[in-house]
Amino acid sequence: MVRFQEPSEEESVSERDSTTETLFPLHVVDEWTTSGFEELFMSEEWHDITEDRLLRKKILEPGCPPCPNWGEEVTVSMQAVLEDRTVVEKDNKLVFVIGEGDVSQALEEGVLSMQKGEITLLLADSQYTYGHLGRQPDIPAWAPLLYQLQLSDVRQKADPQTLPIAERIRIGNHKRERGNFYFQREEYNRAARAYCMGLEVLTTSVIFQTRQDEIKDYRLKCLNNLAMAQLKLEQNEEALKTCDEALQLDPHNVKALFRSGKVVLHAQVKAVAMELLKRALKLEPSTKVR
Repeated sequence: MVRFQEPSEEESVSERDSTTETLFPLHVVDEWTTSGFEELFMSEEWHDITEDRLLRKKILEPGCPPCPNWGEEVTVSMQAVLEDRTVVEKDNKLVFVIGEGDVSQALEEGVLSMQKGEITLLLADSQYTYGHLGRQPDIPAWAPLLYQLQLSDVRQKADPQTLPIAERIRIGNHKRERGNFYFQREEYNRAARAYCMGLEVLTTSVIFQTRQDEIKDYRLKCLNNLAMAQLKLEQNEEALKTCDEALQLDPHNVKALFRSGKVVLHAQVKAVAMELLKRALKLEPSTKVR
């Protein structure tokens, strides 16, 4: 029997920063709050970002308007701690497009409420971060996080087709890795969306001959992973189209052939079942058997 592994989780960065040195020496967390998270979720000194009061902020240093918009690219300095103040995330220059799912919902929603130059504390319930699964090995299940953020830049997202081919490949591969992250968490809609964004970046009318095989390889990976996500979502017609596109790139691609076979098999079984049900109803239209 031929078996295939589902998309595996890959780090989108080469190595997480595990150093204890703070990115905000003038705004050390313990100097601003020594309270437990439960108390902070109820504090009147914090402002609600969401109506459920599960995402809240406290401005440490105001910025200059306006706030960024959905779809814009931002650069932030960011670090996050657990309730015991263990640092679990840190990035001095985190770049992402708001709304593309490359970071947690807490960060996307939080940054939308900020102004350029602003430094803020952001308190996020687990449903806005890593939820019931957490993130092994450092973030437990259901763990809320306290972020320190500074919004340093806001700009329009660049058109991927205007970027150098190497940058398009980097972005496309990053989207694929993010899709793998969501797939492992069984968030298949988000996984499929990430794979589709990767394919959009890797689709170009100008393909450098020296990178053609590399682009083809990454497109095949995105297509095969997208087909698997679509199968999980029972989007069989879409999965079959995705497999067909992969087979156009590589007619001998085993994963695409295998997944196409699964879709066709499922469709045929469903057709046989419908035929049997029609025969039963024809023989006894008033049957109560279900």
